[in-house]
Amino acid sequence: MPENAPANAQEQPHPSGTSESSESADNASDKYAHIVVVGNQKGGSGKSTTTMHVIASLLSTGASVASIDLDARQGTLTRYIENRRKYAERRGINLVMPTHRPIEPSSVASIDVARAHDAHSVEKAVQDLAPRHDYIVIDTPGTDNFLSRVGHSYSDTLITPLNDSFIDLDVLAMIDPETYAMTRPSKYAEMVFQVKMQKARREKSNRTFDWVVMRNRTGQLESRNQRSMEEALTKLSSRIGFRQVPGFSERVIFRELFLDGLTLLDLKTPGTDIRMNMSHLSARQEVRDLMAAIGLDRETQ
Repeated sequence: MPENAPANAQEQPHPSGTSESSESADNASDKYAHIVVVGNQKGGSGKSTTTMHVIASLLSTGASVASIDLDARQGTLTRYIENRRKYAERRGINLVMPTHRPIEPSSVASIDVARAHDAHSVEKAVQDLAPRHDYIVIDTPGTDNFLSRVGHSYSDTLITPLNDSFIDLDVLAMIDPETYAMTRPSKYAEMVFQVKMQKARREKSNRTFDWVVMRNRTGQLESRNQRSMEEALTKLSSRIGFRQVPGFSERVIFRELFLDGLTLLDLKTPGTDIRMNMSHLSARQEVRDLMAAIGLDRETQ
């Protein structure tokens, strides 16, 4: 079962007092988490919101979930989870929590030593958490740094949130403005290819990961821009090897939930006292549709 850890990364028992695991040690030794990485080298794409909703969706099925924040200096995911813990304590309610670990990049001056330290930090966290959880969800920085690359290399599923805009499409590739055909892949797309090779070498297998691009902040009504983005992404998907799935529409509710650490999966939890309206229901369905499209939907236990 998941543990609860506040922002200082000291793992603590869940507020409800539940024990860490009901599995025997023998069964736990055969278990290894499916690792979901949420990554994009462009800020403002809804990365941390996506990460938290993936975590909450998996927790809502009864799965044990760990989270790793590789963007700990900015710390949006870490604060989101800490806000959630404080809200549950303040309200006296039980909100399911992940085991959470923030990891900051090494401050060592030597680049080689710092990179070795970063690689070891991620490896150690994954090796510790994976046998004890069904899923690990990793939030990565919105910049191209070594820690982000290491995190990407552990993907079983890579989710790249993308605003529904040609400005943001640059994170995947440069495209011809007339035909929408790719003229060259972006640095991020090249990095994804490189970490796929890194993962294969580390695991000594040909197994790669599922790369999913989700379109965020789409308008409620179909527009010419949306149709053009659909065409461009369809062409790109076959060239650089990703699947495109629907993401989250532009809704105020996603921003409002952060301060209390809540997600759309929590709104019916007794004690939250949030009135559900049609916009909330539609947004919650978008979360469910995303999990189904990615292939991470499970029956709620």
